[in-house]
Amino acid sequence: MNKKLIAAILLPAALTLGGCATVSKEDLAEVRAIAEKAAADASEAKTMAADAGKEAAAAKTEAGEARAAADAANRKAEETETKIDRMFKKSMYK
Repeated sequence: MNKKLIAAILLPAALTLGGCATVSKEDLAEVRAIAEKAAADASEAKTMAADAGKEAAAAKTEAGEARAAADAANRKAEETETKIDRMFKKSMYK
């Protein structure tokens, strides 16, 4: 290819890219503000997740206690049913 043609294509492209590469202080301040807001939001989300984890652990403990109480009540009901069944069978033999 012709060197002049290559220069004619590359020079405007280089100038265009060079113009995009400059960043103003206002742009940096805006990016910094966005980053700080994102960091604050992430910190808040982390705190909320920790609180949710604590609540979930408490709910799991309560559910375990409720299950234990239900199991105890079920055992008691089965014992009572067995006693009633024995009493009924005894009364049938008399």
